[in-house]
Amino acid sequence: MKKLILSLFVFAFGYQIYGQTYNTFEPSKTQFMLRGYGHTGFEYMDSNDETESTFLGLTYAPIFLYKHSDRLMFEAELEFKLEGNELEIGLEYADVMYVLNKNMTIRAGKFLLPFGTFMERLHPAWINRLPNAPLGYGHDGIAPSSGIGVELRGAFDLGGPRLNYSIYSTNGPRINDGSEEPEEAGILQFENFEDNNLAKAYGGRIGILPFSDSSAELGFSAYSTSGTGTEDSQYEDVGAFLFALDFSYVKPISPLKGIVDIKAQYNNSNVDTATFVEVHEDGDTEEYSFDNQSNSFYAQLSYRPTMAESDFMKKLEFVGRYSDFNAPEGAEWEEASVQYAFGLNYWLSWRSVLKLSYQTTETEGGHDGDGITNTDGLFIHWAIGF
Repeated sequence: MKKLILSLFVFAFGYQIYGQTYNTFEPSKTQFMLRGYGHTGFEYMDSNDETESTFLGLTYAPIFLYKHSDRLMFEAELEFKLEGNELEIGLEYADVMYVLNKNMTIRAGKFLLPFGTFMERLHPAWINRLPNAPLGYGHDGIAPSSGIGVELRGAFDLGGPRLNYSIYSTNGPRINDGSEEPEEAGILQFENFEDNNLAKAYGGRIGILPFSDSSAELGFSAYSTSGTGTEDSQYEDVGAFLFALDFSYVKPISPLKGIVDIKAQYNNSNVDTATFVEVHEDGDTEEYSFDNQSNSFYAQLSYRPTMAESDFMKKLEFVGRYSDFNAPEGAEWEEASVQYAFGLNYWLSWRSVLKLSYQTTETEGGHDGDGITNTDGLFIHWAIGF
């Protein structure tokens, strides 16, 4: 009898407690999404009578998006790339974001830097209208692509015109002192997992969209640090200041029966003068310095006849781009390069594209020598976003 009464008691109150818990339960607001892109292709290069042709292994870049709540979110991008005979795995970015209000969002971790717009918005293979980046980006480039730190960003509606902004602090770049790579002494290395001194880098970007249809945007970016060398070394206080100007214009134009897309960006890098050591073939050493200023520029125009009567013509896109890069005179990596690129794209869907392009590059100096190098390239690429 006692066992029966105890069982009824547990059933009655347990059901009541369970019922209260069930009735007050709120559905989870968490969401998970997998996105990303991949690309592959074929390249043929002819440089001063030296030719190379190769099929490219697939590069796969999954993007993970997690929404914990309406305010708290997380994003990350991995990159799996076949380089040579090896598989390279990289973490492009991984950061947590918190929405403070409709005009402010804070994020921390490794994120793409809003230094101009190319690296943050345009570099993915299915968004970039050409198979490669303009001169001045990537390895040995002067435009920082990502950093580890914290950022405050947002946007404001000015009653027609709009403004977006970003303010951030990261570990900052390191200067190559030439101890291990003498031919790269003075180059800034941006993607550092840990800081090598107490100086942090500070930067930001302001973008203004002057028209109510947001067809045009003008942007100004700055990036500065008071120290790039290892703590207690002679390069500890070698500072750097970089700035960029960017422009974008995208608009359907009825007389042209299509969409015109214009992109441009100018980058400037100014690093404090430092003294490096050059080792000659006979073992003798010599100190040297140079005015460590670099700049790069690109302008791109694309046209897609989206209003044409032919379905085939609607899927075509014509692209042209000019870019140049100038590295410091007197540096081991002194360079003056100019590149012209032309492309014809065929859009299989709004996020899958076949690219056929030709580019010609004239390089004076650089790592390959002191003379002039002319390089012609033919590229066939396929890219898809998902």
